[in-house]
Amino acid sequence: MPQTPRTMSVNASRPFDDLVAVMDRLRSPGGCPWDAAQTHASLARHALEEAYELVETLETDDRAGMREELGDLLLQVVFNARVAHEHEREPFGIDDVVRDLTAKLVRRHPHVFADETYVDDASLTARWDAIKQEEKARTSCLDGVPLAQGALSRAQKVLSRAGRAGLAPTAALSLGVVVGDGAADVGAALLELVRHAAAVGVDAEGALREASRQVEAQVREAEEGQRAASAHGAGEARVK
Repeated sequence: MPQTPRTMSVNASRPFDDLVAVMDRLRSPGGCPWDAAQTHASLARHALEEAYELVETLETDDRAGMREELGDLLLQVVFNARVAHEHEREPFGIDDVVRDLTAKLVRRHPHVFADETYVDDASLTARWDAIKQEEKARTSCLDGVPLAQGALSRAQKVLSRAGRAGLAPTAALSLGVVVGDGAADVGAALLELVRHAAAVGVDAEGALREASRQVEAQVREAEEGQRAASAHGAGEARVK
């Protein structure tokens, strides 16, 4: 807590509490005007930038950078939680965020915290998806895939979700390019596609987003067909 207008005590044994206290001081009257003026909307791009910066340190195994960027990303969590605490109708704080996260981790690991038994990774993933669908009352395996996600990573997520649900579409065409199994081979093939898109005047990100939308439409149509068939079967069973 504040000692004087310009100093704060630091408890080395409770650094997270100190971070929360500093954030509170920055947002409070007499704190930092810039921090006090921020909103969830204005902080969104900073959260994205910090996530990208952290990913770079993870991929390059930059230990010092990783430590710093993990802190910068944690700041975005604490900052947004502090902003959320000030909401007039639906306030919540960092303690609520941590409690919800802890409960979710316990709930989604019944093979650790309940009486279910681990079988293999495939069954574990299927159980995880089922729990998420129950929690969020989702009607599609694609619900929750962010529209703002980058086109390539979003396409991967769409295909992964559809594949786990047994609804992955077959390849629409053959590129006529032999791609090896290594990351460098795949990267080179992707780069060549980007070059080709540029050469023919096509926005690669936009084209991939459109292709992903077509896959999503196919998957949702298949899901609707499954629900209709299930409802029809249930109706026939009642008639019998």
